[in-house]
Amino acid sequence: MISREVVVQNQVGLHARPATFFIQKANEFKSSIWVEKDERKVNAKSLLGVLSLGISKGTQITIIADGADEENAVNAMVNLINSNFAE
Repeated sequence: MISREVVVQNQVGLHARPATFFIQKANEFKSSIWVEKDERKVNAKSLLGVLSLGISKGTQITIIADGADEENAVNAMVNLINSNFAE
């Protein structure tokens, strides 16, 4: 299991369109991937789960992955967030 903290910097946070990109990226990996905010942990491959966290700009989250490609998964998710979802 591997995890990394990252701060969401894009204008709208992880809502609607950015959340869709986030889930699509998570689904590219075999590993189980979770997003954690304020001690709540949800499946990063679930749109409803990710949206339920209410992640806004400036929110610190933790990306956690467990599985065969966990390191690549965490790095890809963090890079996506740091790129502001290519906006």
